[in-house]
Amino acid sequence: MGAGRREVTDRDPITSTRNPRVTAAAALRDRRARDDAGRTLVDGVRELSRALDGRARVAEVFVDPSTASTAALAVAERARAAGAAFTTVGGPVLARLAYGDRSEGIVATVAIPPLDLEALSLPAAPLVVVLEAVEKPGNLGAVLRSADGAGADAVILADPRTDPFNPNAVRASLGTIFGIRLAAGTAADVRAWLVGAGLRMLAARVDGELDYAAADLTGGVAIVLGSEAAGLTDAWSGDAVTAVRLPMLGIADSLNVSITAAVLLYEARRQRG
Repeated sequence: MGAGRREVTDRDPITSTRNPRVTAAAALRDRRARDDAGRTLVDGVRELSRALDGRARVAEVFVDPSTASTAALAVAERARAAGAAFTTVGGPVLARLAYGDRSEGIVATVAIPPLDLEALSLPAAPLVVVLEAVEKPGNLGAVLRSADGAGADAVILADPRTDPFNPNAVRASLGTIFGIRLAAGTAADVRAWLVGAGLRMLAARVDGELDYAAADLTGGVAIVLGSEAAGLTDAWSGDAVTAVRLPMLGIADSLNVSITAAVLLYEARRQRG
């Protein structure tokens, strides 16, 4: 990487925060700009590495050679080898593009993968997570991270209230969003798709009659969770859906959705061996 590092640092970096490419990339913090461009921002070595591992198309990499680590330069070179534009920038420019409470000297623009429900392909007896109307990018990212850790086969967003490729969701997922099957649709379409796929549906509800530890989470199953504010809608009621609960022994009546997801996913993993 010695020669690679010299090649990076010998170029004149972009130093103006008003440069059109910088402005266009920074605009991707906004949902409308992401929808129009079909791209999102990915900040960090681990996140960008996982995007590349997941074969996401990296459009452009912005690197501040004065702060980028050897690992950051290595992943930037990997992105360039895969066809990404490679742009060196000054510190103020990188600061405008970076987000969160840490910067590793590298930010990239990455094409947003399709979320077509009908194109979703699953293995036999899959473990699927369905999230209905979850609003906070941090919660969504945390659920994706748990789904990845527990070996879930897919995460499906029903009536999503937040963009799954919000940069903060990407960061909260630690980049695992690029390594798991992901789809989205209306609640009605998602339920119909699950029925068509032959999956049993278990909905987490505070008033569920069945304790989660007694629920059968083996075979083809979808764990359905709603937002903390509103819970699940009536789309996830009826005889075809089993309502399960997590015991709440204190004064709170529910857990954060990402914690609930983690508990249920690892119970499923335990049952599935």
